[in-house]
Amino acid sequence: MISQHLIFDADDTLWENNIYFERAFEEFADYLGHSTLSPQEVRAVLDEIELANIKIHGYGSLNFGRNLRQCYQRLAEREVCEDDLCKVVSFAERILECPMEVIEGVPETLAYLAERHDLTLFTKGHPDEQKLKIDRSGLGRHFAHTAIVREKDAPAYAALAAERGMNHGRAWMIGNSPKSDINPAMQAGLNAVFIPHPQTWALEKQEIVKGEGTLLVLERFADLRKEF
Repeated sequence: MISQHLIFDADDTLWENNIYFERAFEEFADYLGHSTLSPQEVRAVLDEIELANIKIHGYGSLNFGRNLRQCYQRLAEREVCEDDLCKVVSFAERILECPMEVIEGVPETLAYLAERHDLTLFTKGHPDEQKLKIDRSGLGRHFAHTAIVREKDAPAYAALAAERGMNHGRAWMIGNSPKSDINPAMQAGLNAVFIPHPQTWALEKQEIVKGEGTLLVLERFADLRKEF
């Protein structure tokens, strides 16, 4: 088989991530205890805050804590005190303490692919947080190159491909997010492998728009061994 450039997303592709943010939100919604807004309606307010703050502060649990704090200040039906705000932020701070849960089939599949192809880890978020997760996962050794960027958009993929000297026809982005993995990679002229995750963050969901490259849809990460 001809060697390919395989580019991997990290969060919710290699290891669980969003489930911990969702649990933190559930704690937040319970603590807020709004008398008229449902958890889904509270979530809609939080989504609005997150969309605005991503452009300024980026991603990660620390920024999520800031977003929860702002959401609480906006929606609380009682006098807001500093103890309340510290409690709300703590829901996000505990995310970093959650155990690293590598998704089934990932370690052995990466080991198999690393012997045959050039593997790149391409993730977005707070650099220190992402580096910590990579170290804790033990998966970093499988990758010839790792890049952590502020946003994974089409220019970021084009820059990565140019930096690594990738042949677009033999380069594949592999991930769970249509917004950050599939659509921008294909917009940049790369191929893509979509591996849906049941807990993908709502703000990462989009309709998939096919580009010039090939799109594969797989049910499980381990299925990559059949394709590559």
